[in-house]
Amino acid sequence: MSKLVTIYGGSGFVGRYIAQRMAHLGWRVRVACRRPNEALFVKPYGAVGQVEPVFCNIRDDASVLAAMQGADAVVNCVGTFDKGGKNNFDAVQNEGAERIARIAADQGVQRLVHVSAIGADTAGDSAYARSKGKGEDAVLKHMPDAMILRPSVIFGIEDQFFNRFATMTRFGPILPIVGGNTRFQAVYVDDVAKAAVMGLTGAAEGGIYELGGPNVATFRELMSTMLKTIRRRRIVLNLPFWVANLMGSVMDLVHSISLGLVPAMITKDQVVQLRSDNVVGADAKSFADLGIEPTTVETVLDDYLWRFRPSGQYDAIKESAQNLRAQ
Repeated sequence: MSKLVTIYGGSGFVGRYIAQRMAHLGWRVRVACRRPNEALFVKPYGAVGQVEPVFCNIRDDASVLAAMQGADAVVNCVGTFDKGGKNNFDAVQNEGAERIARIAADQGVQRLVHVSAIGADTAGDSAYARSKGKGEDAVLKHMPDAMILRPSVIFGIEDQFFNRFATMTRFGPILPIVGGNTRFQAVYVDDVAKAAVMGLTGAAEGGIYELGGPNVATFRELMSTMLKTIRRRRIVLNLPFWVANLMGSVMDLVHSISLGLVPAMITKDQVVQLRSDNVVGADAKSFADLGIEPTTVETVLDDYLWRFRPSGQYDAIKESAQNLRAQ
């Protein structure tokens, strides 16, 4: 019988790419998520019955165990940017990660991959970083041979980074950002999936890997690349941190008062995160240790940001027509 992998958060941004790759390798894939009825799109990743979404709440032992029954390998892709509520930083990224690793160890699961983030640190400045760091420690306590992946900001068709800022360009001539000089090493989502698959299949040893793309760029430079891709001219306005802190405090308050109904465009904790560079450490294990050549931002952006161009998919046709008239 084919081996089975349980992917917690398998219908999310990173998880769906891991699910596709594991299905293509012939594994049975169990996609554990909170709303399986909204995750039916994963079923065509494999043959009939090969990929199945199942309900799971990682805040509950019985739920995590049920989704893990019979699994040969497990990957945890669940994360959150929500500081409050039941699914807050600690509940998801610390306690949830610990629960998955503990139950995996009890069940004798052979391999576990945990998706964390660059900057994870139990003594970090932001609550997000501290919860990620605590989660890593908890995973290694129960599964010392686990593979922990720390990606920089992840981009791809479904991302909430380039898509978000490209959407903002539709509403005015100014594109506000925070931490314009903060450096990132944007990494392609499918490259992260490749690394996870190597850990799940035993093609790579455990340990902590920091994953970044081939190029380091500031936030402002990434926005310039995005604007060039979507053929729009906007003034990139780098807001001072004190202004961003004030905005974050107000938005946190509104989000709390509305019981989460009004999303915060930026939180105070995110402002803290944006003060620090998000790049691969000099001595860290990386894609190079996995034999993976990371994909550049420029290679992929055209594939999904074309819809933000002034004429959408017709923009390239108009450019070609102008060239013909010029001749």
